[in-house]
Formats: sequence, structure tokens, C-alpha cells
Amino acid sequence: MKTTLLIMAAGIGSSFGTGIKQLEPLDDAGHIIMDYSIHDAIEVGFNHVVFIIRKDIEKEFKEVIGDRIASICSSHNVTVDYVFQDINDIPETLPEGRIKPWGTGQAVLAAKKVIKTPFIVINVDDYYGKEGFKSMSIW
Repeated sequence: MKTTLLIMAAGIGSSFGTGIKQLEPLDDAGHIIMDYSIHDAIEVGFNHVVFIIRKDIEKEFKEVIGDRIASICSSHNVTVDYVFQDINDIPETLPEGRIKPWGTGQAVLAAKKVIKTPFIVINVDDYYGKEGFKSMSIW
């Protein structure tokens, strides 16, 4: 069965400080948490990866992970898509003072045009482990 891994990577990370927290390397090889999640998901049979990002981090995000992840995914016959979370997508009006995106629900909605299979949603900066993906893929 085809299964999609939807990775929420558009977070602002206001408590992180400078830089983009989802791109912060964990080791000297430059691996980030997401590398491990994608690897584990592919190992248990996921065959589509969708990144939800903000337009303003697209260039840096793709520079850090784009070619590397694309190479890994293509060697396992896994497709990759990018979608953008934007505060203006929904709803028609914003509550006064709202400056942040709408969160998980709106992020998932941003991916509706590219997801046609069962999917799971993960946070880019959390590690779930291979068993976590295995459990989710058979549920």
C-alpha cells in the first residue's frame, strides 16, 4: 500500500533563537532529526514524502536537505513534494493581532493537493523511531 509521510517543517521556532531549528545539524556529517525519520519511514514502506514549509525558508531548506533527501528517496523509489503553509490560505479573516500560521490543521490542509494515499503527520524536530513508523503504517 502506498503511504505518505507528511513532515511539518514550517514552524517558526521562536524559542530556538537564531537560525532555522529544523535544519540544525546533530552531528559532524550534518544529519538533522528529519534524516532519521525519513530513513525509518522508508525502511517500513513509506513511499511518498511531503514537506510542509514556509515560502520564506524554501531556499535554505532545499539547500540543506533538498539534493541529499531527493537522492535517498529516488534510490528507494520514494517521491518527494513540497507544499507551503501560508497564514493567508484560510480562513477568510484573521482574528485581530494574529501573526502566526494556523497550526497543524492548516498545515495538513496545505498538502491536500499532493496527498492521495493514507498518510501520517510528524513534526520535523521530533524523533519517532522505526517502531513508531511501523506501528503507524499498519494502523
